[in-house]
Amino acid sequence: MKEYKVIMLKLGFKNRYSKLEELLNQYAREGWVLKHLGEGWTNIVFERDKNR
Repeated sequence: MKEYKVIMLKLGFKNRYSKLEELLNQYAREGWVLKHLGEGWTNIVFERDKNR
């Protein structure tokens, strides 16, 4: 079974790429996999196995 997490992004304009990279790495360490990155980076959908 899968579980999903939706994140609404508020990265600002300064260091936007590095903030996104940090966020993606943080969730990857927790076992989340990027499933969808919304147009204009408005939201992100992550997925992982619920019974890890």
